[in-house]
Amino acid sequence: MTVREPAIDDALVAAHGLTGEEYARLVALIGRVPSFTELGVVSAMWNEHCSYKSSRIHLRGLPTSAPWVIQGPGENAGVIDIGDGDACVFKMESHNHPSFIEPYQGATTGVGGILRDVFTMGARPVACLNFLRFGAIDHPKTRRLVAGVVAGIGGYGNSFGVPTVGGSVGFHPRYDGNILVNAMAVGVARADSIWYSKATGVGNPIVYLGSKTGRDGIHGATMASASFEADAEEKRPTVQVGDPFAEKLLLEACLELMATGAVVAIQDMGAAGLTSSAVEMGAKGDLGIELDLDAVPCREEGMSAYEMMLSESQERMLMVLKPEKRAEAEAVFRKWELDFAVIGRTTDTKRFVVKRHGEVKADLPIRELGDQAPLYDRPWTPPAPPARIDDAAVAPPMPHDRALLALLASPDLCSKRWVYEQYDALILGNTVQGPGGDSAVVRLGDGPKALALTVDCTPRYCEADPVEGGKQAVAEAWRNLCAVGATPLALTDNLNFGNPQKPEAMGQFVGCLQGLGEAARALDFPVVSGNVSLYNETMGAGILPTPAIGGVGLLKDAGKSMGIALKRAGDRLMLLGGDPGWLGQSLYLREICGREEGAPPPVDLAAERRAGEFVRSLIADGAVAAVHDLSDGGLAIAAAEMALAGGLGATLDGPATAQFLFGEDQGRYLVAVASGEAAGLLARAAGAGVPARDVGAVGGSSVTLGPGCVPSALSALRAAHEDALPRHMAAAGPEA
Repeated sequence: MTVREPAIDDALVAAHGLTGEEYARLVALIGRVPSFTELGVVSAMWNEHCSYKSSRIHLRGLPTSAPWVIQGPGENAGVIDIGDGDACVFKMESHNHPSFIEPYQGATTGVGGILRDVFTMGARPVACLNFLRFGAIDHPKTRRLVAGVVAGIGGYGNSFGVPTVGGSVGFHPRYDGNILVNAMAVGVARADSIWYSKATGVGNPIVYLGSKTGRDGIHGATMASASFEADAEEKRPTVQVGDPFAEKLLLEACLELMATGAVVAIQDMGAAGLTSSAVEMGAKGDLGIELDLDAVPCREEGMSAYEMMLSESQERMLMVLKPEKRAEAEAVFRKWELDFAVIGRTTDTKRFVVKRHGEVKADLPIRELGDQAPLYDRPWTPPAPPARIDDAAVAPPMPHDRALLALLASPDLCSKRWVYEQYDALILGNTVQGPGGDSAVVRLGDGPKALALTVDCTPRYCEADPVEGGKQAVAEAWRNLCAVGATPLALTDNLNFGNPQKPEAMGQFVGCLQGLGEAARALDFPVVSGNVSLYNETMGAGILPTPAIGGVGLLKDAGKSMGIALKRAGDRLMLLGGDPGWLGQSLYLREICGREEGAPPPVDLAAERRAGEFVRSLIADGAVAAVHDLSDGGLAIAAAEMALAGGLGATLDGPATAQFLFGEDQGRYLVAVASGEAAGLLARAAGAGVPARDVGAVGGSSVTLGPGCVPSALSALRAAHEDALPRHMAAAGPEA
């Protein structure tokens, strides 16, 4: 039975997210009014989420190459050489809008999608991380969103069987109507066995693999390319439903199939589903694609071509296979009880042709759908950087011991144990360091080698000064990796910003990208993969600019990885990287003084590099017993976190001023060293051009912030730090 398709009019075009100019471009391109299916296909490929039409022009300036980079941006994930014939495959992506609408399923499918990006390249996933931002912790919706997202991440990762080893959780009222859920996955493959999405060869079969297609997720990519209005809750049907057990089967089947040599090209069905996967494979190979949708396995009856092409049902893949290997490939997937169907073929027409019930439902030029989508150089206004506040004029509103307690219990600094204890961080048995430190450390097999992994960003810095904020996000990831002893190799990013049609929001994006690029070049820390998430705005209010950075580093010996826990009474605490003093945009200024203002601390990239390389040399030589990079909350928070991690107290003996204790100057580390080796470390630091000073001692059962300060018992600090988030979540009641 032929289903009557709606007439193409201005309202239908607008509902598909196309502007009048873009629709006119489409009509001129094909020389006629498009069919309903063609309108859906083009709207999916030309929306912001798939085409990067507002960001591509600026992304081109990022450094993406290095001798150890095997594959940079443009594939399912980035790939770097980690020696011994091994490669690390990794990427980060967003599932922000779906997770706000349906927190559990939005988060699960975010994890599932990023895992597919990694194993599509032929890698076995070894770790997941996440970057989460929620609204004010006392907002009526925040507790439900936190509970749902955390349960979704844990439910999928734990069931799939990959450890969730690290992440970042923060809160701010600017995320009240638009939370951020960014998922990162990391895998390992042989460097000579990486698989790509570029289709080759004419007449090769196109095979659909995995789970069946349903009506869930239709228009998911379009939803992710628009801001939220009052009808956000009505978009629930655009959120997909994940099945981690089906994905585990898909992983094993794909890796087994790859080993047979049957695969020509492979692409997971993510945003825009069958449309984007088929178009991207053909466009990259400069080939045409012809699909017969009658062969697509469906779990719902009567699906139209439009629905099938735009469905974002999960756990699905598309492959181009060698014809002579078809039977062997099908046997692999039947063994794993997954659908296997030949649904099309490659052609030499450079056309994208879709058929249903014997009728041609779409016939479009394929390259224009893929890499020739609209490209905009949108107007942007650089924000005026704020002036530095007068740090000396900041009058502490409370004693420093009380400020320390308050900061440790604040939403951004309190323990996130309630979150990460819902994740399995130990499955697979290779986690050397899990959540709670500067970076996670994951051993690679039975050998000594390990990966260090981190994800971080300081959005308030990016809001105040996008260029410095972008630099700091990269430098923070660099420090996190150096602090465990790893050599930073490459990064992935998730660029979360507001409405690009607003010059001020676009200015934030351009500025952060400038800073990110400067830091990545200065630190030899190339960007090999990533994601852009724009239109993070609700009812006209945009999020804080949030360029989340995921970093990957290499440890030659996992046994030498360093943690933050203090271990020996009598050790000296040494501050590397200069004296603090910068309170602008600090958490002390915001949480204790009630002032969110001033310029953020500047980033000296040359000094960052010297300090990081020096710290790595200390760790390699066994010269230090604990290391922690300094970030939110400054020296006082770093010392308290090290003390809590090790169950040993600390006494600082520097000036008891707010600037010294809570300033957030960049490029700094706090290290513990045997007392008899402190002088030697100072001399070694001077030779390396790294400022250093002795700032205190390890021992006792309290933290004292300086001469004249009241000691804070570790028991009191631990209670404040550990109880804050569970208390907030318990207040949510049964709905959470």
